[in-house]
Amino acid sequence: MSGATSATVDKKAVTQKKPFYRVLYVQVLAAIVLGIIVGWVSPELGKNEWIKAMGDGFVKLIKMVIAPIIFCTVVSGIAHISEVKKVGRVAIKALIYFEIVSTLALALGLIVGNVVQPGAGFQGQSNAAAVAGYAKQASEMRSIDFVLHVIPDTVVGAFAQGEILQVLLFAILFGFALLMGLGERAHTVRAFIDDVAHAMFGVISIIVKAAPIGAFGAMAYTIGRYGPQALGNLAGLIATFYVTALLFVFVVLGLIARFAGFSIFKFLRYLKDELLIVLGTSSSESALPQMMEKLERLGCSKPVVGLVVPTGYSFNLDGTNIYMTLATLFIAQAMNVQLSFGEQLTILVVAMLTSKGASGITGAGFITLAGTLAAVRPELLPGMAIVLGIDKFMSECRALTNLCGNGVACVVVAWWEGELDREKLRVGLDRDIDPTDFETAVAEGRGI
Repeated sequence: MSGATSATVDKKAVTQKKPFYRVLYVQVLAAIVLGIIVGWVSPELGKNEWIKAMGDGFVKLIKMVIAPIIFCTVVSGIAHISEVKKVGRVAIKALIYFEIVSTLALALGLIVGNVVQPGAGFQGQSNAAAVAGYAKQASEMRSIDFVLHVIPDTVVGAFAQGEILQVLLFAILFGFALLMGLGERAHTVRAFIDDVAHAMFGVISIIVKAAPIGAFGAMAYTIGRYGPQALGNLAGLIATFYVTALLFVFVVLGLIARFAGFSIFKFLRYLKDELLIVLGTSSSESALPQMMEKLERLGCSKPVVGLVVPTGYSFNLDGTNIYMTLATLFIAQAMNVQLSFGEQLTILVVAMLTSKGASGITGAGFITLAGTLAAVRPELLPGMAIVLGIDKFMSECRALTNLCGNGVACVVVAWWEGELDREKLRVGLDRDIDPTDFETAVAEGRGI
């Protein structure tokens, strides 16, 4: 009887709501607004290096634990699978989904760019020197280099440098080694990795409590450095890109989610904490660990989460895809260069490849744009300077769209593979979960 009473008390403690001012997304939203005000009213204070360090420091804290979390999650996911062929089946389904949805994102950017024509009649200044570094990086991107770069020189180096694709490769090999037979030792190692992963998610729950500080610093510096007037000259392109991204999320992803049996609106509400963190830091990586945790809590199986989400960060960049085709058309229109239907199809194909080759590179969206232009119409490369000044203001939207796309991809692949707990999905989408509340997760008995 006492045990039942204790369980009831624990359940009440778990379900008791926090005061609104202690909820993470409320704190992050308030920090973003405060950062905008500080950067606008006092640009010098906003540009202060210590203010900038708040945002940079938070992103570095998150990146510090991404590699070990990816390793533990992938290894554990593969090691818990009873059949080797099931891993390959999940991976193939994920890649098929990524290619289909990425093509839709690229096509949507082309369609909107042709209909709206945001670059038509543009009169602006070009700064070819500012974009030379990006063009040089793009010209050096080759498929063979990308493939060889996935293989780390040393395993320790992959973790030390935070090379996610390299860590992912080693984690897959390690997971298969456990799956294919170490007998009782495999169970011991797997249990140890599960415990490490559980501890790492505990670290994340502590780190994300600093998200409001990071969001404030990043937003104050952005507005202080570039000023609100920086949005004025090219507001048309920014607005077109944001509207296109919203169309993709609510129409394309919305229809996909509906087909899979869940609401995109409830799903975005479920990920509101992660979306606000990404908005404040302009980095989708800053929300990766807690998003993986929440997707597993939502009913997606551990193997699917461990394989689909990290892979999606390299192969399912929906926001980046929209940006590349839309920005390419904008530059062509601004420079009065007519692109034929065949050339636009070539852009779509080339962008599909270049978007994979820049994974993990700083300024990846801008670099992949340079790679696409260099491959299709090199004379458009100088026009990249037109959008260089506002690229920062579009990076947030790219990151947000990438995050939404990868979250939906994980649920859909889990459903496709029969590894989605429908009851958990229904209950999870109707609940309000704070990712900083690690104690609640422990009380619920959730495993990693």
